[in-house]
Amino acid sequence: MQKTVTLDAQDRAIIAALQENGALTNAELAERVRLSASQSSRRRARLEEAGVIRGYRAEVDPARVGLTVTVYIQVSLATHSGKNAQRFRDRVARTPEILEAHALTGDADYLVKVVVEDLAALGRLVNQVLLPHESVERVRSNVVLETLKQGTRLPL
Repeated sequence: MQKTVTLDAQDRAIIAALQENGALTNAELAERVRLSASQSSRRRARLEEAGVIRGYRAEVDPARVGLTVTVYIQVSLATHSGKNAQRFRDRVARTPEILEAHALTGDADYLVKVVVEDLAALGRLVNQVLLPHESVERVRSNVVLETLKQGTRLPL
């Protein structure tokens, strides 16, 4: 388990501002959190070095780039061994349509979030990528009809 980093109010303010807009310059960030630019820059660098801030990226609207179907797929493994789990993890890492993958307790072993162009693409992913893989026994797909809330901002 990773070590928790102690954050003060100014660290939290920096994180909140960057979660809202990761493209802020150090001067803009400093103004928002009421610190000098050098203090803001040092704190930001410390948060990055500690792994609290893992990176910056553009938020892309999937539908605008032709990815209109979001699906959550429950995956059960054929056998429960370290080697088989690693084979599945390797498959996940090599499958760009899989945006998230989580190991679970309960009925399924994994839950993966997938974004594809259409139902035909989902069919190809399930029938040609997941089901034939030697590590997989069963998949159950749940197509998203409507997204009520989506985000990556942590409630700090």
